[in-house]
Amino acid sequence: MLENIMKRKSELPDSGAKPTGNRSVNFQKLGAFLGLILLGLFFSFASSSFLQVNNLLNIALQTSIVAIVAIGQTYVIIKGGIDLSVGSIAALSGVIAAQMMTSGSPIWIAVIVGIVGGIVCGLLNGAIISYGNIPPFIATLGMMGIARGAVLVITDGTPVSGLPRSYGVLGGGTVFGIPMPVILMVIISIIMAVILSRSRFGRSVYAIGSNEKAAFLSGINVNKTKLGVYALSGMLAGIAGIILTSRLISAAPTAGQNYELDAIAAAVIGGASLSGGVGTIVGTLIGAFIMGILRNGLNLLGVSYYWQQIAIGIVIVGAVYIDTLRQKAK
Repeated sequence: MLENIMKRKSELPDSGAKPTGNRSVNFQKLGAFLGLILLGLFFSFASSSFLQVNNLLNIALQTSIVAIVAIGQTYVIIKGGIDLSVGSIAALSGVIAAQMMTSGSPIWIAVIVGIVGGIVCGLLNGAIISYGNIPPFIATLGMMGIARGAVLVITDGTPVSGLPRSYGVLGGGTVFGIPMPVILMVIISIIMAVILSRSRFGRSVYAIGSNEKAAFLSGINVNKTKLGVYALSGMLAGIAGIILTSRLISAAPTAGQNYELDAIAAAVIGGASLSGGVGTIVGTLIGAFIMGILRNGLNLLGVSYYWQQIAIGIVIVGAVYIDTLRQKAK
């Protein structure tokens, strides 16, 4: 035991040391990627509209916002936790920014304050979990209710409209024909992937998820890392809420509903383990696009929304079952 702890401690300062979670998730990530290809091939033959450029861009656009939330959720799951509040935080950040803009604040200030609101919610989650010793499920469930309630109080249950048209560029603009949310998703994914795989913070997240006690004994500040993880999740949820509000040119009190479930599903389908210590950003993106393609393809085939939910539920259960088998194999 002592030998393993010292080995982990010696690896932490070395930027070249690769997290063990990345290696153990490769098989499931490959399986998810093959599943993504097979889904694409199936819907390509099933519908002539699937491979049209406009439809592919629509899939990327629809997936981008959930993918951004899922990236933050991936950090939380790798750490060994869960964040059920991301959907409500996204709605709250969007409402804060929208209310500031309707009050005359400059767009860039409103956007920053909205994102900071998401970070504060994430820090509260992290503090309650780290220092209050409250299980993540309960703490973030409480924050989900608090944030959603705050949205309803601020808006009185009605959408916030009358936002500046220039604000819509963030969620509805394009660069060389590529939607702005997709570009933001790619940029955020690259940054978060580098942090997770190359930084001391990222290796600490993997270490805590693998064995929190060993991580503590190896010198990792566990509570500080947890605060950072939940703050990051809140920040990305806030960014997603800002993009969604920009895309709609209004802030709806019901925005972000079920984002937490979609984010968890994307991470798990992409290879993240609910027991912690395993997961990658690339895998999460694959998982998010599997759900996006599945929804889009079923829509093109005229399948009812209710049957779509059943299909996605089956995919999620299958991904969790595969993870369970992998854990037993260890």
